[in-house]
Parts: sequence; structure tokens; C-alpha cells
Amino acid sequence: MIRSSSRRPVTSLAFIVAWSGIVLQCWLSLKSSHDAGQTLASGLISFFGFFTVLTNILVCLALTVLVRTPIGERFLASPFALGGIATSIAFVALAYHLLLRNVWNPHGAQWVANAILHYVTPAIFVAYWYFYRRHGSLQWRDALLWSLYPLAYFVYVLARGEIIGSYPYGFVDVSRIGYAQTGLNAVGLLVVFTLLGFAFVGLDRLELKLDAARLRRVISRPRDERP
Repeated sequence: MIRSSSRRPVTSLAFIVAWSGIVLQCWLSLKSSHDAGQTLASGLISFFGFFTVLTNILVCLALTVLVRTPIGERFLASPFALGGIATSIAFVALAYHLLLRNVWNPHGAQWVANAILHYVTPAIFVAYWYFYRRHGSLQWRDALLWSLYPLAYFVYVLARGEIIGSYPYGFVDVSRIGYAQTGLNAVGLLVVFTLLGFAFVGLDRLELKLDAARLRRVISRPRDERP
């Protein structure tokens, strides 16, 4: 159900939170690179190597479009794109919580950035997608199309690793676990992502049915009892 009266302030809040997290993480990555005696380019290469970062950037770009044109027809504001981005950022939160949260223990500003990127932004954007965007246009095949994004990221990570000899995540670190285990890990994650995509399509279609049921209840009321 679209709550248009509060959509703009909620969009603006999500915009501020999402951009704050990504800007903070970029600054921390560059600072860490500088403190280690590395170049600015090294810091940027490290920053753009993470699925978390790339997906949060997609969220930021989508919210930037939505802040400017809340009901626009641009691609990033389309139901297909927003559904895919919502699936992707939910996957970020799920994968981090299940696979990575016990791997490291950030402190200070890094803890703040970590919490925003992996928990706050995903929660806000998924809630925004569900409560403030129109539903009913997604198709089951969309979940398969969305899965091309993590597949493309996997190819990018392998190519990047071959060039610089570094991998952002241990479960895709070919130099440590080999191509066979890396491939198995990637297939498992891709299956989870695709199933999550189907769940989001299901939510989209369910919300359309709920809206129709609400409308029928309103129409069935006497005129003097209608909102």
C-alpha cells in the first residue's frame, strides 16, 4: 500500500542514511590505504571490490533518482529495478549476518559504517520498497534476471583477483581455496540470491492482492462510512 503523504520525507531520510554510509566507508578505505603507505588508487580498488559497496551504491543512485522524481519513469525508479535492488541489498544483509559478522570485529567509525551498510540501509530500503512503492508488475522471471547481477560480480571478482592477486571475500579467494571450492561457493550463494528474488516477487504479488482486498472492503461499506 502506497502511503504517498509521507513518501517524500521517508525517501529523503533513506537517501541521507544510504549516502552517509557509503561516503563514510569510502573515506575509511582511503584512509586505511594511506596509513598503510599505499596509493589513492589502491584504496579505490579495494573499496570497489566489495559486493556490499557496489550494492549500497546502487541503493544510493536509486534513492537519488527517487528524491528528484518520486514517481518518475527512469530505469532506477522502475518496479523492476527497485525490486532487484531491494533483493540485492537484502542479500547483503543476510550474507553478512550469516557468513561474515564473526569474521572481523570493527570498532569506532568502521563499526558505524559497517552497521549502516549491512543493516540500516538494507532495512530502510526494503521497508521503503514494500510500503512506499506500487506493487503488482513484477514477474517470476524477474528473479532470474536479477541474478545476473551477482553472477556478473563473480566474474568481476575473479578477473580482478587474477590481475591484482587479492580477493575481497574468503569464500571466493581462489588463491586460498582453489577454483573448485570457489565455484561451489558461488553457485550456493547464487541459488540463495535467486530464491530471495522469488520471495520478493512473491511479496510484490501478495501486496497487490492485499490492496485489492482492502479496496473491496472499502467499496462494500456504506458511503457514509468510507474514508
